[in-house]
Amino acid sequence: MPRDTAPAAPVLDAVPELVGRRRLLPGLRGRGGASWRRIRYPFSRRVPLLFETAYNPLTLEAERRLVDKRPLVWVAALAVLAVAPPLFGNNSFVAAATTFEMYAAINLVWTLQIGTAGIFSLASLATVGVAAYGTAALSVYAGFPWWAMWLVGPLFGLAFGIIITIPAIRLEGFYYALLTVGIAELCRVYVVQSQPLGAANGGLFGAAGFVPDDMSGRAGLVLSFHLGFVLMLGALLLYRMINGQRLGRLLRAAPERHEAFAEALGVNYRAARIQVFLMSSAALGGIGGFYATLLHGASPSLFTMDQLLLFLAMIVIGGIGTAEGAVVGTLIVVLLDQVFIDLGPVRLVLIAAIMLGTVLFLRGGLFGIPAQYRAWRGMRRSERRTVRSGRRGEVMPEQAVDMPDKQAIYVKRFDANLRDELKRLISDELIEEHRTTAGKRRSDALE
Repeated sequence: MPRDTAPAAPVLDAVPELVGRRRLLPGLRGRGGASWRRIRYPFSRRVPLLFETAYNPLTLEAERRLVDKRPLVWVAALAVLAVAPPLFGNNSFVAAATTFEMYAAINLVWTLQIGTAGIFSLASLATVGVAAYGTAALSVYAGFPWWAMWLVGPLFGLAFGIIITIPAIRLEGFYYALLTVGIAELCRVYVVQSQPLGAANGGLFGAAGFVPDDMSGRAGLVLSFHLGFVLMLGALLLYRMINGQRLGRLLRAAPERHEAFAEALGVNYRAARIQVFLMSSAALGGIGGFYATLLHGASPSLFTMDQLLLFLAMIVIGGIGTAEGAVVGTLIVVLLDQVFIDLGPVRLVLIAAIMLGTVLFLRGGLFGIPAQYRAWRGMRRSERRTVRSGRRGEVMPEQAVDMPDKQAIYVKRFDANLRDELKRLISDELIEEHRTTAGKRRSDALE
């Protein structure tokens, strides 16, 4: 190395790290104008993945960050669900997975009624049952094929939805829920006592099915599973279209006990609720048509109270008002009820215990845990901040970093010291004198 060559100076960072901040890790590079060329849902401006672009103070480069990771979780979970049961499960497990998909579709549509529309209807299973019995009767007595049953099912659901929507104009809340329970019970009594609907056989069976007669048992189960998966995807798409578009936004602006505020804004929440309820009723009718073609008929169990309570447990465990809660709650209950059937009546006790614990300790079901934890953490931070401020009354270190006027820090410190000095002047004798000399002459120390 030549003697006249000086050693290279150490290279310093152009921008030092901010005091009190976490080190910013590099992220995805920003795309600038490419934000206007994002992939969007059809007939919508919503994007599948929502990225947020910001400048990294350490590198001074624009970086993107994925704001909502739930779409990736949905894609991964649905991919596992579509592949795993047919490949690794036996026949009973594939049948249970098909039942889970059908129940999840029902709960997703029911979530639209309870969560989005705000109409607490307990006749969702009754809507499925009416459509199942109607399509099965058309197949048995009129010779309808299975694909025609799928087309007619939404019509039965829509007609029944119109009937049970009329009282919703006058009734709401607990009273409407009781009315829908009564309607479901009337339907059960009718199908149990009606001879044309299979009262003597415990249901109306013999309807057409989508599984060909020459197909093996395993192949038929796999076909039913894949069709059930398509049904659940359709329910998810319907939930996304209604809850994420104009109707869903209107109803989010008019939650329960805030209808007057929404009406003052010009939101016709009654018409929006009825629209969502009728659309979901038609979807439940389509699920009823699938139910009839899957089981080659319909049974009165669709109208029973124990089946309704089982579905209600699925909704409550997962969380009312969220698609994730409806699917995960259904998964938990179906696993306990049908996969672990060897447990006997103990599995029902487990379902009841999980539901009770969810109601007692969780605000919004399992998927309400993150929000509840954030609220608890914020409360604990506020309590610790209060304790630390109560001890000295000074500015906390994380607050001092962001305060441009450092003189305010010393003003607060002076006030804290002054309060501490005043506290030392208060003794038990002064407190007793203040209590006993009300309205009398007091000493100079007390004055």
